[in-house]
Amino acid sequence: MTDTAALSHEALLRSLHDLAETALGRYDLPEGVEVSLVNLSENATYKVDHAASGRRWALRVHREGYHSPNAIRSELAWLEALRADRVVATPVPVPGRDGAAIQEVGHPALPKARNVVLFEWEEGVEPSESDHLTDKFEILGSVTARMHRHSRAWRRPEGFERLTWDFETSLGANPHWGRWRDGMGLDADKEALFARTVETIGRRLERFGKGPDRFGLIHCDMRLANLLIDGDEVKVIDFDDSGFSWYLYDAATAVSFFEHEPHVPELMEAWVRGYRRERDLPEGDAAEIPTFVMLRRMLLVAWIGSHSETDLAQSMGVDYTAGTVGLCEDYLSRFG
Repeated sequence: MTDTAALSHEALLRSLHDLAETALGRYDLPEGVEVSLVNLSENATYKVDHAASGRRWALRVHREGYHSPNAIRSELAWLEALRADRVVATPVPVPGRDGAAIQEVGHPALPKARNVVLFEWEEGVEPSESDHLTDKFEILGSVTARMHRHSRAWRRPEGFERLTWDFETSLGANPHWGRWRDGMGLDADKEALFARTVETIGRRLERFGKGPDRFGLIHCDMRLANLLIDGDEVKVIDFDDSGFSWYLYDAATAVSFFEHEPHVPELMEAWVRGYRRERDLPEGDAAEIPTFVMLRRMLLVAWIGSHSETDLAQSMGVDYTAGTVGLCEDYLSRFG
């Protein structure tokens, strides 16, 4: 067994692909299915195709050490409850031949076995930044509010385990996604500006607090890539980052990677209109949304720096860090 750090990116991709093909043997699938990589982020996600029948599935190979099996079971419990309670359409896990939703699969080139989950393929189209998004964000706000209402009322299974995404674990001393100071292209001037911004975010979040009406179980990654539009229905996928955070953090994640675009305030207004159709949102809370957008932006600066091997990080890279400067300056002029 070797450490994944010793593998080249190409060798890691080959090993994960081989592991994914091996994992298919754990499920009652038809012969002749083919596997292709959809994306590599925290996890490796593959599309499983059966050309003869037209059936498809999504296979998720979990990153080593990110979530325990119990945490994955907890994720699946919530998304299944959301679907069963008719709150929102979510992915359907497919159990293995042994009845278990989580399969542990190894590969000789990887130091440890990986946890694998298979889902039914969800039909729909991912919204694009080039679309007219205002109406979609209003729908998204309503869907998010229903999910929040459900999470507050839902009786979680005993031993439920998900990460907490607060200031400490996002931009503080124990960050889940690495240090923002390790962002790509960070020089002394940017670091000083970002430090003032992070300090302001922390101060405002401490004042905002973590009362049960503001902080709870949420999706934590409601960006366009994790939404599917299927006719009039909005589907929510990829609950891998779901955990405990501020409810308004879900609003900020919806504009991930394009927080700097001039139409974002309009989208946030649409999100708030939709949210208020399903759940109360006081004016004072809504006024703090820019802080959560800034929190998310800085968290993604950290993510890009700590995930430089991924295609997404490489496509954003230094330009994303540079584009954060104007956001920080504007935020500090209003809230600093």
